[in-house]
Amino acid sequence: MKFTIYGSGCAKCNQLTANVEEAAKAKGLDYEVEKVTDTNAIIDAGIMRTPALAMNDEIVIEGKVANTKELESLLGSL
Repeated sequence: MKFTIYGSGCAKCNQLTANVEEAAKAKGLDYEVEKVTDTNAIIDAGIMRTPALAMNDEIVIEGKVANTKELESLLGSL
């Protein structure tokens, strides 16, 4: 599973990263995390609000920090 975090590297972005890692570990997934902080790359990905999260290159969250339970639910639906 590949997670991509889009954002400037702020506290919210870091919290989303930590929550994603915790949710993936809880589900027993092998995963990698990529952080995209370049503004042009974020815009090119079609992101309008950060932080944002893509799972396997599909944007699933934009403009909020999802908690671990929300992320586990998303992982269960994939």
